Amino acid sequence: MSKNHIYLDHAASTPVREEVIDAMKPYWIDFYGNPSSVHTFGRRANRGLEEARNTIAELLNAEADEIVFTGCGSESDNLALRGVMMAARVANRGNHLITCSIEHKAVLETARQLRDSFGFELTILPVDRFGRVDPDDVRSAINRDTVLISIMTANNEIGTVQPIFEIGKIARENGVLLHTDAIQAAATYDWDMAAMPIDLLSLAAHKFYGPKGIGILFVRSDIELVSSLTGGGQEDGRRSGTVNVPYVVGAAEAYRLAVSGRENDLAHYRRLRDRLIAGILDAFPDDCQLTGHSVERLDHNASFAFRNISGNDLLMHLDVNGISASSGSACLTGDPQPSQVLMELGLEEDWTRGGLRLSVGRQNNDEDVDLVLKIMPGIVDRLRNLTSKYTSPGT
Repeated sequence: MSKNHIYLDHAASTPVREEVIDAMKPYWIDFYGNPSSVHTFGRRANRGLEEARNTIAELLNAEADEIVFTGCGSESDNLALRGVMMAARVANRGNHLITCSIEHKAVLETARQLRDSFGFELTILPVDRFGRVDPDDVRSAINRDTVLISIMTANNEIGTVQPIFEIGKIARENGVLLHTDAIQAAATYDWDMAAMPIDLLSLAAHKFYGPKGIGILFVRSDIELVSSLTGGGQEDGRRSGTVNVPYVVGAAEAYRLAVSGRENDLAHYRRLRDRLIAGILDAFPDDCQLTGHSVERLDHNASFAFRNISGNDLLMHLDVNGISASSGSACLTGDPQPSQVLMELGLEEDWTRGGLRLSVGRQNNDEDVDLVLKIMPGIVDRLRNLTSKYTSPGT
């Protein structure tokens, strides 16, 4: 990859910091034992595992036994929903789950499977035109059988931050558990799990400059989970399987660095994000709009919808011009499908195929923003001309 290629897809994944790689190396080379083994190599690996667990617990102001390591953020979401709902069924405590229409698929598809394949009741709440859940809708949806509310802290596509703490208070008032997918917002808040009205919290290290393939689930100590992955009983019986010690160590170091540098990083992100938003909206006053909330949004996320433009085509042209970004659609070839998230915001179809997400990171700078703002008008003009040519009458 050319050094001149600009990466603006940090919401999808971040590069691993060198300090994190250095922290992981010994657990591949020297301390490579299975952490469940009782011999010297196993004990040394287990020490690294538990030191990492303690680090993350301290940073979250949680207890070490409240930290569960999983294979990814999606698994953390799955374990939270399945684990809580199945445990409630076993104890005959309720049968109802509440979520919202723009959750990550790891939550939405899990919730739908719990409904369709296992007979749980499910309420999927709408969002407003900014992608925000109304806390009054949450309150109204709760009934005597409600076990769990799962609302993400911030949306991965449009960056909207939810009123998660207000929703948490409503959950507490009604004796309902709250899970939040905080994967996009892991390094945004000073998480204080001892005080916040959140019972389960999902994180993924590759969103804060750690390795892919490791997830974290905070589970309040008095919550019962039915494990989705059974076998050796690792993670106190909540997630069987040999723990990936190097990645756990890397996740802890990445999160420590993210917390220590949070203030400076967020200020850097906001400045670049705001320049992108202002510049792109100014360049396309009629055929582009900001998606998500203008203020209550992730510090690193600038997201847009372009009218009558394929987001897939836009991404390809940006990539050819040295800029890696993301779209509201996951399609890689052919005509992209309308973004479900943009549809849930109430946008019409001529807008929902043209999603663009630019997410900045630590290595980005003003020159990167300048280049994006310089080349975007030409790319959009070319795409509009192509669209006009192939959709005009008689062609």
